[in-house]
Amino acid sequence: MNLLKNCHLCPRNCNINRYKEKGFCQANAKIKVALAKPFFYEEPPISGTNGSGAIFFSGCNLRCCFCQNSQISKKNIGQEITIKRLAEIMLELQEQKVHNINLVTPTMYIPQIAKAIKKAKKMGLTIPIIYNSSAFEYPDAIKVLDGLIDVYLPDMKYYSDQYAIKYSNAPNYFNIAKESIKEMHRQVGSCMFDQNGLITKGVIVRHLMLPSLIEDTKIILKYLYNEYHDDIFISIMNQYTPMGNVPKELKYPIKETNYNKIINYALDLGIQNAFCQIGETAKESFIPNFNLDGIKKLKK
Repeated sequence: MNLLKNCHLCPRNCNINRYKEKGFCQANAKIKVALAKPFFYEEPPISGTNGSGAIFFSGCNLRCCFCQNSQISKKNIGQEITIKRLAEIMLELQEQKVHNINLVTPTMYIPQIAKAIKKAKKMGLTIPIIYNSSAFEYPDAIKVLDGLIDVYLPDMKYYSDQYAIKYSNAPNYFNIAKESIKEMHRQVGSCMFDQNGLITKGVIVRHLMLPSLIEDTKIILKYLYNEYHDDIFISIMNQYTPMGNVPKELKYPIKETNYNKIINYALDLGIQNAFCQIGETAKESFIPNFNLDGIKKLKK
C-alpha cells in the first residue's frame, strides 16, 4: 500500500499521503463503492444475457464537466468498505451468474483492488475481470494489475488538448491515455471470446462522441486502427446525454447524421472490429441509481 502514502497513480500527481488526506479524486486510503449489481448496458460481449457484475467506485481522477455519473464522480456518493469486503462482493456477483466482474472508475483504488482480486481468486472467483477506466492513469499504475485483469475497457476521450483541458482539465490526455492503453494491450493481447461470444481476454477501447468534435473523433479512430488494426475492438458511442451545467456547445445530443458519418469513416478506414450504438441511447434512464445496492453484506 506504499503507493497510497505518496499517491501518483495518475497524472494529477497529488503526491499526498492518502492515509491522512484526499486528493483530486476525493479518495482516501479506504475503498469507497456506490453500487454493485448485474449491469446490462455494456457492449454485448460484456453484458451477455446475465449481465456484467459492475462495481461502481466512488470518486474520479478525471471528473469531466459532462459526466453522466456525477453522483459518484463529483458528489462522491458511496460507502467505505474493506479489501476483504470487496473480494466478497466479487464472489456474491459471481453467485448471481454474471459473466464477469466489471470494475468501474477504479483508478484511485488500484493497490487495494489488486489485493482484493488475489483474495477473491483464493476464495473461488473464476469469471473474467474487467478494468473499466478513463485511461487517465500512468502505465506504471496499470503494471500493478499485470496478470490480474482479463479485459481492459479504457476510454479514449480526446485527441486535442484544447478539449481535454476545457472539458476535463486534463492536459496531455491523449498522450497519457495512449501509453496507458499500450500497457493494457501488452498485458492481455488480442481479444478472445468463448463459445457464447462473451469476451474473455483483450482490450475494447471506448470513444464517446461529443457534439461538434467530429474531426477529433476521426483522428482518434485513425490512430487506434493504425496502431492496433484488428487486435482490439473499438466501441464508437453516441450516447452522450447533456447533463447539468455544461458549455453551450455540449447542451445537445449527437446528431444521427454526424454519427452515421463517423461510422462510414470507420468503415472506410478498414475498421471491422467495432461496436456501434443504434436506437435511443442518449437517455437519463440508462444512468444507474447509485443507491449502495450490493454493498452491505447480506445476513444469512
